Amino acid sequence: MEEKLSTNVKLSEVTKSKTASQLGLDNTPTPEHKANLKKVLENVFEPLRTGMGNKPIYISCGYRGKAVNEATKGASKTSFHCTGHALDLDADVFGGMTNKDIFYYIKNNLNYAELIWEFGTTSNPDWVHVAFVEGDNSKETLRAYSSMVNGKPKTKYVNFDL
Repeated sequence: MEEKLSTNVKLSEVTKSKTASQLGLDNTPTPEHKANLKKVLENVFEPLRTGMGNKPIYISCGYRGKAVNEATKGASKTSFHCTGHALDLDADVFGGMTNKDIFYYIKNNLNYAELIWEFGTTSNPDWVHVAFVEGDNSKETLRAYSSMVNGKPKTKYVNFDL
């Protein structure tokens, strides 16, 4: 029987990684990182699902061990994904709501350390990144976009202003 971390989420759903599988990398969270995953699920994901009428929301990324983060060229060595504090959510996968809907629900109703409107357009992000760290309700709200730097695309972050 697979371990459930919250009402609607199993451990495998927040540790799955195509990159880890392809490269043979271990993406098993430490007990501390697993506890962090439980907190972000209990404090953000489950209240979000309830608030959105219990419609399914796809978790495209949860935990990424450091080796997996490096292999995927994750945002930074200090990524909240590496400590189990973050989830990337995609409502568009199942339909019935949009990524914009879940972004604004989190922004207006839940505590978080970081919320990012990831790429997309001004009307809907490609996905939503959210980080929850117990005791940190700083609510840093950002928008990610791609910019060319020395002829290469580079991710940039600005304060959310849409």
